[in-house]
Amino acid sequence: MAIVLDAMGGDHAPQAIVAGAVQATRSSQFPIVLVGRQDMLEAELRKHDTTGLPLSIQHAPDVIAMHDHATAVRQRPESSIRVACDLVKQGEGQALVSAGHSGATMAAALMGFGRIAGISRPALIALIPARTSHPTLLIDMGANADCKPLQLQQFGLMGSIYAEQVYGVENPKVGLLSIGEEPSKGNELSLAAYTLLEEAPLNFVGNIEGRHILSEAVDVVTCDGFTGNVALKTLEGAAEYISALLKAELRASPRTVLGALLARPAFNRVRARMDYEEYGGAPLVGLNSAVIIAHGRSSAKAMTNALHLAHRTVAMDVTGKINQRVAELLSGSETSPA
Repeated sequence: MAIVLDAMGGDHAPQAIVAGAVQATRSSQFPIVLVGRQDMLEAELRKHDTTGLPLSIQHAPDVIAMHDHATAVRQRPESSIRVACDLVKQGEGQALVSAGHSGATMAAALMGFGRIAGISRPALIALIPARTSHPTLLIDMGANADCKPLQLQQFGLMGSIYAEQVYGVENPKVGLLSIGEEPSKGNELSLAAYTLLEEAPLNFVGNIEGRHILSEAVDVVTCDGFTGNVALKTLEGAAEYISALLKAELRASPRTVLGALLARPAFNRVRARMDYEEYGGAPLVGLNSAVIIAHGRSSAKAMTNALHLAHRTVAMDVTGKINQRVAELLSGSETSPA
């Protein structure tokens, strides 16, 4: 079960990417194919003890930079992300991981793998720390700014399968992000999507408001990518503000400094739960191969966790499960994907 890694993608590539790959194979022993400039990758590997580790290199001379347009992948077949996608498509690996240009990664993956039959558009899942033992899955977090009601139904279905298979959530609760809990609240898109979600083979709990995303009320949140991205960035900004505010208040006097020292273990646990590096990356679901898009500033730790997430996604056959459930949904409905 090989994972193909775009080793040139990310702000700290290839150093952090290679270090993360070494740690992932050291802890779990699944094979990883590093794709990128061979001389650079060999130089990075020499910095680590890789004896016995299932690591290999596939040379790719070109790199899609962050300032390039996503469509550049069509004209640059020797770029690391294109070569990585080709390896997965040819069966040399079962999943793709990249911390590079997210738009280029999505374009290359869609071009290389194609959509699952019956799925209108692939979607990105944001893994959000919640009060439960597993993250809340927000889908879509930005891949599709404009959506149709059927796509929100499909996002809910794919998110439910992912939560069930990867995080072991039994009968995941799926909510539709809206401006009120009542079925009559929302815009035309959410009103139409509500009806379709009620008809879908999943545990739909109705509309939820933004305040419910971090609660135990829901395991999966479905929405269009525009709304999802705004919600996600708002949560990130609020978390950063609260963290800065706490630091300032805890340093305000000798008494609060002492209290902070006593509470440090609890603060460290909270920080770990809120750290994006713990989750590794965002799964891109709806394609015929597993894809994990890691944050551009991923460290070695984040990359290790992204690779572990890709491994679990393949081991649980999430793509196959989505294929099966979508086929069941379509067989019981005359609605065709838009």
